[in-house]
Amino acid sequence: SQPVLGDLSVTSITPNSVWLRWSVPKDSFDSFILQYQDAQDQPQVLPIDGGSHSVTVPGLSPSRRYRFHLYGLQGGKRTDRVSIDVITAAAQPEELPLPSEKPQHEKHRTESPASEAPLVQSLLGELRASSVTPNSVQLQWSVPEGSFDSFMLQYRDAQGQPQALAIDGGSHSLTVPGLSPSRWYHFHLYGLWGRKKIDHVSTKVLTEEQEDLLLPTQEQKREKLQTEAPPSDGPPVRAVLEELRVSSITSSSVGLQWTVPRGSFDSFMLQYRDAQGQPQALPIDGGSRSVMVP
Repeated sequence: SQPVLGDLSVTSITPNSVWLRWSVPKDSFDSFILQYQDAQDQPQVLPIDGGSHSVTVPGLSPSRRYRFHLYGLQGGKRTDRVSIDVITAAAQPEELPLPSEKPQHEKHRTESPASEAPLVQSLLGELRASSVTPNSVQLQWSVPEGSFDSFMLQYRDAQGQPQALAIDGGSHSLTVPGLSPSRWYHFHLYGLWGRKKIDHVSTKVLTEEQEDLLLPTQEQKREKLQTEAPPSDGPPVRAVLEELRVSSITSSSVGLQWTVPRGSFDSFMLQYRDAQGQPQALPIDGGSRSVMVP
């Protein structure tokens, strides 16, 4: 039977991002594609895994109307479409504290009205960097008490411009790409209940120095696997990576997939060179088997 897309709705809006959600009330799709035009009126295409029912669209401009079109794909063909118009929030740089204003890991808690607050005061655990590369930072946090509807991560980019990224309330980690090497970044994570900021944690992270990474060839990788001896306290079965393949391609992104037929890995690292020939490195969670390279 023909799969059907439910309504496309907005869950969260910031000056620089929009969090969209949808449902599939009938059957399922192999994948989705989100299309829109950026602030320069250039078409953008974002491929999405078929199991996902939400997506955060970053890199938008404040106070601007965007029209998003979500397509459901079945067998490589677009079988259904839903659309929505969204106006991003106005720029509010005053909400983003400068790095000198807040010491590292300082917490700032604000009480919300009883009618809007959860029954139990939700608390954010420490915000920390679990992985750092020259161009990205992977952040992790916990929620030791209560829960949040969503999170908001704020920071300033290399040009000093405030950036805000909406995050699903069930997530406890996030990789922030597009950073600059050897630079301090001050990240502020807010826990939200409805639209109210309930709790706030911060951390400072120094990105790694840029290295002239030489991406290994397939032959070099095979030689390394053959010559490396397993550690004495390691797993009894050596973990093996299956072939890396392309699951989707657009003009500005590539979706990659892989399998682990034997054993398991703590994490993955994807390396490549960008259009300017600069090496890029993207840390990936060990439980993931796919990644979208924007």
